[in-house]
Amino acid sequence: MPQAAAATVAQHTRDGSEIPESPQAPGSDFAPLLKAVRGQGLLERRTGWYAAGMAANLVALGVVVTGMVLLGDTWWNVLLALPLAVLWTRTAFFGHDAGHAQITGDRKAGRIVGFVHANLLLGMNEAWWNDKHVRHHANPNHIDKDPDVGVGALVWTQKQAAQREGFARWLTRNQARLFFPMLLLEGIALKIYGFQFLRRQPVRERALSGLLLTCHLALYATLLLTVMSPGKAVVFALVHHALFGLHLGMAFAPNHKGMEMPDPDGDRWGHLQRQVLTSRNVRGAVLTDWLLGGLNYQIEHHLFPSMPRPHLRLAQPLVKAHCASIGMPYAETGLVESYRQALQHMHEVGEPLR
Repeated sequence: MPQAAAATVAQHTRDGSEIPESPQAPGSDFAPLLKAVRGQGLLERRTGWYAAGMAANLVALGVVVTGMVLLGDTWWNVLLALPLAVLWTRTAFFGHDAGHAQITGDRKAGRIVGFVHANLLLGMNEAWWNDKHVRHHANPNHIDKDPDVGVGALVWTQKQAAQREGFARWLTRNQARLFFPMLLLEGIALKIYGFQFLRRQPVRERALSGLLLTCHLALYATLLLTVMSPGKAVVFALVHHALFGLHLGMAFAPNHKGMEMPDPDGDRWGHLQRQVLTSRNVRGAVLTDWLLGGLNYQIEHHLFPSMPRPHLRLAQPLVKAHCASIGMPYAETGLVESYRQALQHMHEVGEPLR
């Protein structure tokens, strides 16, 4: 994940704010907003805040693991799969933020944070995630350029749906009702994607990534098989990864599904239009911020990907006011409504096949 800022260096300022158009160019809608955000110091990193958060997360992980060891070979241990899944999702959020250079401006330090939180603690290849995620940020919801709306288990346009055959066609017809059940498989899928991506990495990076991914699997298996019987260990691993995939998927699902999708043959959108019109914010307080890892401020995150997570809430009034002043829609809804809109879009995509 830490390559995200570097991989798009041509589209970012030195502090990491993404500005593919010159902020001083005549007619740039983004320039005054960028100036206001910088003026309030919201692009300055909060390394201490992140250090405290990561330390607390590691301590919490240690407490859960200790609880597993103390409980021993009992089915009650499966109940700890829930808090472990929640803490794994916090770990993923820290890896995500490291990839956007939110934690530190030191690329090497950011890379280490990504390796530890993604590869070692989660068994998820940070290079795979980074490659995919940086393309998403550059062109969100663009059918030809955003891998998140490419053809996969799910599809996002009726044109994509029309090309489905066999089992995939049935899946598309029912994708809205199957969406949340399919998220239960995401935790395992992330590990598979990570190992598959190794062959695309440079030799030295592949060796390090592969070593850390293998260490994760070895440590995870050793913990479970040392604490409980093989049968209980398998059940725990399946429940744990199912809950992890569900929680992580529910944090990302509300952000763009059902929002504007740029016409590949239409006019090229500017940075502000491209990021705001394709993103949806989720209203909430501190608990929502924590559960969604700050991704509920998706508009602000896309406009300023290197902005530290605790500053996103502070930037929101500036962004909303700026959008209102230029007549640009700003999508914000409750959490349940965000899921309804996303599922409605998936349902409509599959409509011609029913």
